[in-house]
Amino acid sequence: MIPTEDASARKREIEEKLKQEQETLSFIRENMEKSDQLTKGMVSILSSFESRLMQLENSIIPVHKQTENLQRLQENVDKTLSCMDHVISYYHVAKDTDRIIREGPTGRLDEYLACIAKIQKAVEYFQDNNPDSPELNTVKARFEKGKELLEAEFRSLLTRYSKPVPPILILDAISVDEELEVQEDVMLEHLPEAVLQDIICIAGWLVEYGRNQDFMNVYFQIRSNQLDRSIKGLKDHFRKNSASSGILYSPAVQTKRKDTPTKKAPKRPGTIRKAQNLLKQYSQHGLDGKKGGSNLTPLEGFDHDLRVKHLSDALTEKHGAAAGKDDVLDIEIDSYIHCISAFVKLAQSEYALLAEIIPEHHQKKTFDSLIQEALDNLMLEGDNIVSAARRAIMRHDYSAVLTIFPILRHLKMNKSDFDATLQGTAASTKNKLPTLITSMETIGAKALEEFADSIKNDPDKEYNMPKDGTVHELTSNAILFLQQLLDFHETAGAMLASQETSSSASSYTSEFNKRLLSTYICKVLGNLQLNLLSKSKVYEDSALSAIFLHNNYNYILKSLEKSELIQLVTVTQKKAESSYRELIEQQIYMYKSSWVKVTEHLTDRNMPVFQPGTKLKDKERQVIKDKFKGFNDGLEELCKIQKGWAIPDKEQRDFIRQSQKRVVSDAYRSFLQRCANISFTKNPEKYHKYRAEEVEEMIERLFDTSA
Repeated sequence: MIPTEDASARKREIEEKLKQEQETLSFIRENMEKSDQLTKGMVSILSSFESRLMQLENSIIPVHKQTENLQRLQENVDKTLSCMDHVISYYHVAKDTDRIIREGPTGRLDEYLACIAKIQKAVEYFQDNNPDSPELNTVKARFEKGKELLEAEFRSLLTRYSKPVPPILILDAISVDEELEVQEDVMLEHLPEAVLQDIICIAGWLVEYGRNQDFMNVYFQIRSNQLDRSIKGLKDHFRKNSASSGILYSPAVQTKRKDTPTKKAPKRPGTIRKAQNLLKQYSQHGLDGKKGGSNLTPLEGFDHDLRVKHLSDALTEKHGAAAGKDDVLDIEIDSYIHCISAFVKLAQSEYALLAEIIPEHHQKKTFDSLIQEALDNLMLEGDNIVSAARRAIMRHDYSAVLTIFPILRHLKMNKSDFDATLQGTAASTKNKLPTLITSMETIGAKALEEFADSIKNDPDKEYNMPKDGTVHELTSNAILFLQQLLDFHETAGAMLASQETSSSASSYTSEFNKRLLSTYICKVLGNLQLNLLSKSKVYEDSALSAIFLHNNYNYILKSLEKSELIQLVTVTQKKAESSYRELIEQQIYMYKSSWVKVTEHLTDRNMPVFQPGTKLKDKERQVIKDKFKGFNDGLEELCKIQKGWAIPDKEQRDFIRQSQKRVVSDAYRSFLQRCANISFTKNPEKYHKYRAEEVEEMIERLFDTSA
């Protein structure tokens, strides 16, 4: 049971809490009432605001809509005015641009193109909006006029600034400096940069807006003319400088060049001109039988006097005239070779220029047209060379083939550059160079074959034979011709191979070509040997015939050994050198046989047998007298005759003299010794005319026309 005091306290506590709660409740009620009053006031205010706002809205919205309509109307008016101004401007374009169009684009291309653009827009407007208006015809006419003036400006700029490339620059561009590992490309500037940019700009406009390709025809015609003039200028430069001073290049660039300005361009051997001279003389005098004699090239061991002593004054005069002609021919050939290289270089630079101006899909066709004139002129000149060679060959002038070799070699060497340059052109354009090469190979091969046949069939004419048995003109010219083939052995081999139809020739390898050339050289030498053998029979004296064959065989062998011809010959004839030595020895033996009729008098045949101190019979004395007389007469006759014969090779001449001197001298000394104690005449000096030393001196003077 809870104590009374605690209950009272608990009660008081509860009453106090109750009182507090009641006070709180009263506070809340008061606040609720105040809140209700405030709410009612706010609702009243809001209701009043809403009423006023609705009134304002009803007043403002019509004004706003009216204002918006006014603004839209204003914008439409502005747009209409702007459109009117724009449209009206099209009607004034012709008038506004009249002065600029009439004065043309020269000196103000940008401004002119801007005017053209305005006219073009006017044309488009009238076509779309009023195609029947007279203004359309006006602006169209103005546009066409403007386009014509742009085309005229294009032509004018190209014509005014397109100049032939100076020959010196061309020579620089095609030169090769062998001392430089990396060659410096010489840039050929055809047009000033500012002019080029104007031309590019005009070309671009004509393509995009002018719808006109006529300017491309203008371009290739002008540039084609300049290309052709550049090559002709180089040719003229070559002729003038070569003719006047022999200097082919500008002094400013001489130190840079070694030999010739083409890439490893073929050097024309200095003997070609001489070969042409001699071969022409051979064809004119040898085959026709009008003139005989010997024309030998300088060869070590051969006496100069003996080489030239048969050349008459008339022949010398003809030789000088021929040399003059060949100087001109050399210039023409060198000029043509340089022009070929120049064409490739200039055509490449023309394509680079064209690529900046002409649209890509028109570049190849335009380039094809551009190069035609220059290319046709080069090919025509090449055809003329072939035709001239053909006519010369018909006249049996085989020197003509020598003019083809350097050109053909250069054409084939540059064919890859040609093909790369002409890539994309018409097939007829690409085939021009191969056709020329084929023509040159065909005519060259024909010349080679006919030359070989001419060596074989050269007639044995007595008045065409050297009287002293020296080297025949046929031999010297044949060897000289073959030496020129050596300088162009690859070209000559390929030339012969081009006429082969066998399957083995299909590859045209270098080794195959080399064997063909070796076979050809051996054929010429074989024909020459047969002809010389036939010619030797013209001589009545077998000893002179032997000397003649000896001289010719020896000359052939020495010539082969001195040059590299022997290496080519041995490709197919391994024993050629030893064969010629055997032939030479055979002829020496045959020559020595001519002395048998002299030395036979010194033998013991018919010599009387006697004892010392025994008196000879008249018949026996006569035998000895006859032997002396026979020897003396034979010696004098042979020495007189053979002194006028010639052996140009000093080594061979001395060898034959010494050999024969030894044989005759030994036989004569023995004979004198046997007759020393024999009294066969009262006048021994009548029969014993020569001492052994005098006989040796007489033999020593053999083959010496100056003695």
